[in-house]
Order: sequence, then structure tokens, then C-alpha cells
Amino acid sequence: MSSIAERRRLARSQPPPTDADDAAIERFIDAIWAERGLSAATLDAYRRDLRGLARQRGSLHWSDRQALFDYLAQRTHAGYSARSNARLLSSLRAYFGWCVRRGERSDDPTALLQPPKLPRLLPKALSEAGVEALLAAPDVQTPGGLRDRAMLELMYACGLRVSELVGLPATAVNLRQGVLRVSGKGGRERLVPLGEESRHWLQRWMAEARPAMSRALRDPSKATALFVDGKGLPLTRQAFWALVKRCAMVAGIEPARISPHGLRHSFATHLLNHGADLRALQMLLGHGSLSTTQIYTLVAREHLKSLHARHHPRA
Repeated sequence: MSSIAERRRLARSQPPPTDADDAAIERFIDAIWAERGLSAATLDAYRRDLRGLARQRGSLHWSDRQALFDYLAQRTHAGYSARSNARLLSSLRAYFGWCVRRGERSDDPTALLQPPKLPRLLPKALSEAGVEALLAAPDVQTPGGLRDRAMLELMYACGLRVSELVGLPATAVNLRQGVLRVSGKGGRERLVPLGEESRHWLQRWMAEARPAMSRALRDPSKATALFVDGKGLPLTRQAFWALVKRCAMVAGIEPARISPHGLRHSFATHLLNHGADLRALQMLLGHGSLSTTQIYTLVAREHLKSLHARHHPRA
């Protein structure tokens, strides 16, 4: 049986969580949101993880260390990745730690559980020539192509996450000052400078194409998103993924080698290759910890090694 089929079978074979479990999970979600200001996507991930355990055990309250170990082993057998199980364990630690602090449990069953060892995955970044080809792929003679060019330019110029890009309101852009106000993970805001090219294409999109596409709404004043589709509605993550793949094919880039997040990785890698400061890069990317940004130094080092191997006479 395939891993996907095994995961579906595992999900279907368990009863839904009890009302008591659902209530406990929602109390925890409210509390952790108030404490950490986590994003809606992160809170949904916590909710899914805890509901999955509740279905498997029948009750969150009676879960012990052996039960959690068995559940993780069962997920591994069903084909879940080490990264997925590491995230699950993080959710469980947050929940049971919260229960202990509230006095609802005297023990933390996750205390002695070791997270799975994760492989070090280097971000996939395009070459500078590859990025140029991708940015030039949209047909800017059409409203949709003009929007696509502006989105790609903005994502590469500012190193945005996909959710940040599609969630931008039109009021986030200040073309006169050349900055973009971005609301990132945990509601943290940052100001990112716009380059000349991204300002040019944003200005064209907002002046030439966005008003016409926004008029598709019954009330155009409700088109608050910076990037909208043909119906005047905010563009979705899935639609942006599709346009990146479409532009990659036009640019002659193998679609498997590029993803929307790849432009963010390319932004960071190219800045480091040209001597950018790591702390400044952290601020531009909106990382909460410098250790998250440091992975890009590995990419830059690999680039230097490849250049040395290609050009040094004794490499």
C-alpha cells in the first residue's frame, strides 16, 4: 500500500475527537495565540496535530509517553516524513507544557521524547540569469501578464513569503518613498525597500491594469488586495504557484527546479553572494532568529566552492 493510501486509511480508521478534547484544544489555541501571537496557519497546524492525536488515543488527557511514542511510530510507518513528525512533536510539547503549567497534568509525556533527526536541506535558488529569464517571461501587453510581472519582480526584490505576497493590501505600497510594509509571521511588521525595477512594474500594474481588473467586482471599492484576479478577488497562493510554473516553462526552466518560495531563496542567496550583511538579511527576510538566516551562508559557501572548482587551475 502506498504511503498516501496508508495515511488516508490511518485518518479514516480513527473516531472524531470528543467534545472535551475539542474544547481543551480550543482553550490551548486561544492561550498560545495570546502568548506568542502566532499566525492563523500555525494555529491551524497545532489544531490538526492535536486533533490527530485525540482521534488515535480517544482522549488527549490520558496520553502517556508510550502512547505518544507509538503514535509517532505509527505515523512513520504510514509514510509521514521526519520533518512532519518533528513539527507534530513540537505541537505536542507546547500543548502538554501548557497543561502542566495550568495544573491539569502533573507530568509532561513529551519530556523524554527525542525529535527525529532531520536532514539538512539547502534552499534551492535559481542563478541570476535564471531569475532574469523568469522575470521576463510574462506577457506584459495583457493585464494578467502585467500583474504577473509585478508579482515576480516584487517577490524577488523583497524576498517575500508567498503568503505575504498574496496577502498584501494596496495600502502597503509607498512608491514615493520606495518601501513596502509587510506583515509577516506572528504579525511582525517590517519595512522592505523597493528596487527601481520592482517600483517601475508596481507602478504600471497599479496605474494600467489593477483598476480595470478590480472593476469586475460589483463594488470595486472592496478590492483592497494589491494583486487581484480577473474577478477582482485577491489572488490565491495556488494561483501564484500556477503562474510561477507557467512562467518557468516559458523561460525554459524545468518546473521541478522552481517554486514560489524559490524566489525568496534566490533573493537571499544572491544578496549574500554580493556581500550583504547577515543581520541585515535577517531583517529583510523577517526571520525571528538569526540561526534561521544562517542556512543561506551554506548556500553561498557552496557557490564559492563550485566557482573555485570550475576556475582554479589546481582545483
